[in-house]
Amino acid sequence: MSLEIEATDVIKIILQFCKENALLDSLTAIQNECQVSLNTVDSIENFVSDVNSGRWDQVLPIVSRLKLPQGKLENLYEQVVLEMVELREVDTARAMLRQTQVFNRMKQEEPDRFLKLEHLCGRTYFDIREVYAGTSKEKRRAQIAHSLSQEVSTVPPQRLMALIGQALKWQQHQGLLPPGTAFDLFRGTAQGTRDEVERYPSQLDRTIKFGKKSHPECAVFSPDGQMLVTGSADGFIEVWDFITGKLKKDLQFQADEQFMMHDEAVLALSFSKDSELLVSGSQDGKIKVWKVRTGQCLRKYERAHTQGVTSVSFSKDGTHVLSSSYDGLVRVHGIKSGKMLKELRGHTSYVNDAIYSPDGSQIVSASSDASVRVWDSKSCDCVTSFRPPQTTQSSEASVNSIHFYPQNPDQLIVCNRSPTVFIMTLHGHVVKSFQSGKREGGDFLASWVSPRGEWVYCLGEDSILYSFSTATGKLENLMQVADKGPIGLCQHPHRNLVATFADEGALKLWKA
Repeated sequence: MSLEIEATDVIKIILQFCKENALLDSLTAIQNECQVSLNTVDSIENFVSDVNSGRWDQVLPIVSRLKLPQGKLENLYEQVVLEMVELREVDTARAMLRQTQVFNRMKQEEPDRFLKLEHLCGRTYFDIREVYAGTSKEKRRAQIAHSLSQEVSTVPPQRLMALIGQALKWQQHQGLLPPGTAFDLFRGTAQGTRDEVERYPSQLDRTIKFGKKSHPECAVFSPDGQMLVTGSADGFIEVWDFITGKLKKDLQFQADEQFMMHDEAVLALSFSKDSELLVSGSQDGKIKVWKVRTGQCLRKYERAHTQGVTSVSFSKDGTHVLSSSYDGLVRVHGIKSGKMLKELRGHTSYVNDAIYSPDGSQIVSASSDASVRVWDSKSCDCVTSFRPPQTTQSSEASVNSIHFYPQNPDQLIVCNRSPTVFIMTLHGHVVKSFQSGKREGGDFLASWVSPRGEWVYCLGEDSILYSFSTATGKLENLMQVADKGPIGLCQHPHRNLVATFADEGALKLWKA
């Protein structure tokens, strides 16, 4: 059974908020546009007492914000004028007669009654018996007070904030909002905290375990820092609350145990800039675009590649998807058209990574042919190609991952299958290099760069996470993050939180 809420009740709650926060112009504007009046007073007892005592300086401002029947308003204002004349405040009485809307209407609809009041203002004396004719001032006040009390009501203060607070408590009770979490009411999400100082991760924060026959092949945090998404070997795409380490059940499709998924292993994931869309690529060469809040698949590219998709990313304006594959190609796909728009050929082996430059004018790709290529994103021409220095005696090392360096948009973090990771220019010049210090068994499988570019993290084949300071160029920390089968890593966009995952079946979150 669903609850039905009247639109007028919602408006009244907003009006109350305006009144309590002295937003009187907004209060008046909303009342006039919606033709809904709040008609509440803080205390009916006090309001009646003010009328009975003739405290008109208290009563009239309250009445001006109420929507009252014309007859009752006229009785009230008439009484005020009578008492002003009795006190010989004739100028005030005349001003009310000539300037208030109530009396303007009385003048048109009840001219005799209006003229009687005007005539009273011109007299040099005030005869109580004549004016109140068989009654008294006190009785008139009491009648008016009783009449007005029937038109107003009282409600608990701060109803809007109380209702929001109750809703958030219910979400906490349901496990949808972790206790102690600040909430962004406008966006409808928990506020992400931002770490002021970048520090390398040094201790385990949480472990997310997968099934016995599955493990994460890729993982990514949303740009707004609210979600962690994993793609698994069994084709499932799951959205996690990284604070609790549990699936986000505030996403209804996950609460109903309906998941985003592929037929084969999910190898690549990436978010749109606004965190609304997710793109995924799988082992069978397919790409899908999802609406994360609903789990709806918005676009499928059934033949995006002939082999597994190794990387995916959105263009800056969110209209294209860039992908790379084991088939040796880099492709650009249109989201509206659902078609492949551009193809970048040139690599002679697997393409392991492809990314847009920050301004979107270039595409950079990394391949198992040991090269990095820079392409013009419009013409698809290869602008330059280079190979990072070979630091091993074996065959040329595959380039596994590339990231633009946050401190300089013309430089890249280049990670190849070696114990060395490089900061290089787009022309292939080495700016800085970082080494694990191992001659054997310490080759890097993947890398990540911290949001402000102060740290470069490398995951080694020895399951060690290496943390390098870009300021000093030194290896500042190393930490065992898995027992076997390391695969990859990613970092939260504005917190000192790094996720690592391995084929042993778990994703681990590490904090500073």
